[in-house]
Amino acid sequence: MRIPIDRFTLILLGTIGVATYFPAEGEVARMLGVAGSVAVALLFFFHGAALSREQVVAGASHWRLHIIITAMTFVVFPVLVWPISKLPSSWVPEDLVLGFLYLGVLPSAVSSSIAFTAMARGNVPAAVCSAAASNVFGMMLTPFLLLLLVSVAGDGFSVGDALKDIVFQLLLPFGVGHGLRPWLGRFMERNKPLMARYDQGVILLIVYSAFSHSVASGLWQRLPVTSIILAIGLCDLLLFVVILLARLAAMSWGLNTADEAAVVFCGSKKSLASGLPMAKVLFAGHPGFGMIVLPIMCYNQIQIIVEAVLAKWYLSKFEDLEPNSRLS
Repeated sequence: MRIPIDRFTLILLGTIGVATYFPAEGEVARMLGVAGSVAVALLFFFHGAALSREQVVAGASHWRLHIIITAMTFVVFPVLVWPISKLPSSWVPEDLVLGFLYLGVLPSAVSSSIAFTAMARGNVPAAVCSAAASNVFGMMLTPFLLLLLVSVAGDGFSVGDALKDIVFQLLLPFGVGHGLRPWLGRFMERNKPLMARYDQGVILLIVYSAFSHSVASGLWQRLPVTSIILAIGLCDLLLFVVILLARLAAMSWGLNTADEAAVVFCGSKKSLASGLPMAKVLFAGHPGFGMIVLPIMCYNQIQIIVEAVLAKWYLSKFEDLEPNSRLS
């Protein structure tokens, strides 16, 4: 079976390699940090301009599906990642634990959730509504949920100092962009491929800048190979449990297969596109930034591989049902 690793993933890994051997230092690193902050603010401005109100309210009547997806994203995930904070620091370094706590409170991925739901012939309108709403609410929920988790876990990190940056770098640009949607909406619709490339460019800029800073702070000396292997294993386990719980919840609430597919793909995904820019604000200047974002980068690729296979499985279920429906 062909493993669906896309070109952007390879570029992302290459960016980490370049940062490892040719890290930005001194004035160049400072300029990249400023450029990254501006790029993140523009990113959320564009997302605000691109998101229509109809996407948020569409399908709102399907309350059971949306409740399950929201609960999976912002309740089940945080509960599942919290025990990782109890593992010995010799297995999972403190910054890596923080990364898993951060992974647990991130919103769902929009584009990939919708794409996989469509591939599986799931309920696409509901997926659009839930994934979009998850990202809107995630900008407000993620910092507070992270503060709650790290407080319960006994971590010394405080999100309080970062809330001002969240407002000015994320929420305010998003709100301004959404307010200007009547004038910018058509431009955003015509230039979706350009906006997608901008999203990827911002991620690459953040990854290079962050890993340069972390490499200079001794990232690879502080992160043993065993911890990397354990992190990948934990991401695998986390994804398996979440998919299983999502399917059980959908079946127990009597949802049909199309709705179940939307629950599985929206409820099990975490957004790299929102996660990295938000992390740049929350963990600005943190010497362990590269270690903190490692779980979301690992989880992102694992979820793409596993859910590409799962989407084909759902598609085969629908194809098996079609002959029976024609006969009846």
